[in-house]
Amino acid sequence: MADYQIDSALQATRHEIVDRHMTHENAHEFDDAIGAFHHPRYEIVATGEVWDGADGVDALLQENKTGFSDFKFHPTKWHHAEDAIIVEGNFTGTHDGSWRGLPATFRTVDFELIIVFKFEDDRMVCERTYFDIGTALRQLGVARDPNTLGGKIELMAAHPVHVGRALARQLVSRRRGGSDAPAG
Repeated sequence: MADYQIDSALQATRHEIVDRHMTHENAHEFDDAIGAFHHPRYEIVATGEVWDGADGVDALLQENKTGFSDFKFHPTKWHHAEDAIIVEGNFTGTHDGSWRGLPATFRTVDFELIIVFKFEDDRMVCERTYFDIGTALRQLGVARDPNTLGGKIELMAAHPVHVGRALARQLVSRRRGGSDAPAG
């Protein structure tokens, strides 16, 4: 890890910007939430999506509000880095509207999320989120835990060729006396 010092005034300014942004987003005051950015940009790592510019970020936030009218992010820990603030917490909401083409399930979600707020000096330029999409989909009732019997059956039914090949490789490896681990 790099050895660095962060100016405490800069750190306080960044903290205030992130706190203001999250407060407005949780209140669904999206214009004010977007206004906290020097350049609005969201990167959703779980899906590979990038929402760039005020219109793009607003579209994402509106879609989230349509799908989860009561969504909130509950921060639990803050970490200050050289060019970012990292916030750990939980995303909660009730799926009471269409989201990403999925009709309302009326189920609640509560999953861990890490957000990296990237900065250039005292200007917030990106919100990058990290979360397990599988957990969210399982909580919505549209996916199964792959470690359960039902999840294994669903996986086999959805991907028979890939699962079949993996099982065949495992059997061949065992017959040869090798490890179950794939060769690197």
